[in-house]
Amino acid sequence: MTESWRLTASEIAEHIRKRDLSAEEVARDALARLEAANPAINAVVQFMPEEAMAAARAVDAAIARGEDPGPLAGVPVTTKVNVDQKGFATTNGLRIQKDLVAKADNPVVSNLRKAGAVIIGRTNTPAFSLHWVTRNSLHGHTRNPRNPALTPGGSSGGAGAAVAAGIGAIGHGTDIGGSVRYPAYACGVHGLRPTIGRVPAWNPSSAERAIGAQLMAVSGPLARSIADIRVALQAMAAPDARDPWWVPAPLEGPAFPRRAALCVRPEGLATTPVVEEALRAAGRKLQDAGWTVAETPIPKLREPARLQAMLWLAESRRGMKKALVEENDPDANFIFAQMERLCPEPDMNAFQDALQARAGYLREWSLFLERYPVAIMPVASEPPFPDLQDLESPEAFERVIESILPQVGLPLMSLPGLTVTTDLSGPAPLGVQLVAGRYREDILLEAGALLETTITVAEPG
Repeated sequence: MTESWRLTASEIAEHIRKRDLSAEEVARDALARLEAANPAINAVVQFMPEEAMAAARAVDAAIARGEDPGPLAGVPVTTKVNVDQKGFATTNGLRIQKDLVAKADNPVVSNLRKAGAVIIGRTNTPAFSLHWVTRNSLHGHTRNPRNPALTPGGSSGGAGAAVAAGIGAIGHGTDIGGSVRYPAYACGVHGLRPTIGRVPAWNPSSAERAIGAQLMAVSGPLARSIADIRVALQAMAAPDARDPWWVPAPLEGPAFPRRAALCVRPEGLATTPVVEEALRAAGRKLQDAGWTVAETPIPKLREPARLQAMLWLAESRRGMKKALVEENDPDANFIFAQMERLCPEPDMNAFQDALQARAGYLREWSLFLERYPVAIMPVASEPPFPDLQDLESPEAFERVIESILPQVGLPLMSLPGLTVTTDLSGPAPLGVQLVAGRYREDILLEAGALLETTITVAEPG
């Protein structure tokens, strides 16, 4: 047993290409780690050992033939149960979808395979991928491997928990309102929400999504190093004509000035002292690396967050009410009721006004990010919250939704955001969120690499 599961994706791929390790050996290690670590955290809820070993053997065979096995050669990864993967149910955490077995891969799954990744399992999500904890009536409750008293985040809480616990070097997640960035924060790993159209995605098993989700929902990676986020993005972003939003933008953009905007309290957010210090420490690190860092307000997030919720709920109100009743998941019922309470149903004029206003907010952000190519802001105003806190009461839900304003406000503009874990020394992970202009994930990754801390594998239980 080599314990190759402790390695980063970049290290694994390099060892396999050099034949220091075989992909089959790495897959065997990864499956053993899954078996050992998963019972305590319930991060992976669909298993595929035979398929994983077959994929690993195919990588070894390609290398033996002298072929390029891809940027993720033999790297163990997980996928989220809300994306189609041929032969597995796209449950989205729902009993009513437990038999919705995909007949074809989502483009993001196809791209992971083409890059040489070895998929070892599929990760949990709350029912309907609806909120910032990870529990449902079909697959059960996912725990945070770094501290079970804390939420693992959601909706990609299974992905975040798996990566943190060494179950796969890379986790696939989705993000419409923080569902990659918050689990990365809570579990003490890194997570990238790419620009809309950067990573092709589409579920052949399901109906087309409404315009709100088309503008805001993305797939992205979670990993234990920024180098791994980079290589995962390269793999996930390969072209696929099945997603009409996919954009052939280069992964490396033109030169940019090393200037960053630091905003500790976006629009009056009640940022706690420990989070403030993490943000200021990030600013100092960039300054030490030669960047210019200015503390300044950033463009609006509160009104974009309100419009984001309006557009997202417009989709949910049309197609999810019947499913909510049929599924009758207590967590989803409560969370959806709170969202509806805080966001009255729009008429057609209000819906059109929201789409019209979006252009103005994106323009403001685009102009700001020309002046400051990176914005440093909180992931949330507080450290990761106690598990299930947002389900305690309407007041608790309001506190949580207020704390994660920087998560919910960003997707309306379809901008990329990166959670960077910067400190694992305390009782809860700490980190910052970086934001850049459209298709400038390269800027986020350059800045993130200067801020990241060494991420150790968590030992659940």
